[in-house]
Amino acid sequence: MTDTETPLSPPPGRPADSVVAVAHAVYALHAASILIGVSSAAFIVTAFVFGIPSIVAVILNYMYRGEARGTFLESHFRWQIRSFWFALLWIVIAFAVGITIIGLPLAWAIAVGTGLWLVYRIARGWLLLKERKPAPLPA
Repeated sequence: MTDTETPLSPPPGRPADSVVAVAHAVYALHAASILIGVSSAAFIVTAFVFGIPSIVAVILNYMYRGEARGTFLESHFRWQIRSFWFALLWIVIAFAVGITIIGLPLAWAIAVGTGLWLVYRIARGWLLLKERKPAPLPA
């Protein structure tokens, strides 16, 4: 053991169990927002972006992403953060398109498509986390 390691710190490249638990909690919070969107009059994407569970989740992402740096969890934190911000971007686009009556069908399609995309991203990311594999990142 080196002078910089403590008996309780994980080996280099291995995340602390508490940070793994935070990543699972973030996926659970995002999944809760999706379930709220499915079970209510709201779209999945609006419940995801404006729901308290997802807002808490993205705050946790930013708080703990430094502790995930250098581990496979870094990709999950980035995956979760990007999911949130891209969903927000698409809901803003859908709102801008839906301002006119002519654009309402396209806005609806954007919102539904983004909701399905979110279901995919949260499910895929959570399954990869369960297998302790990194989330895919853009090249």
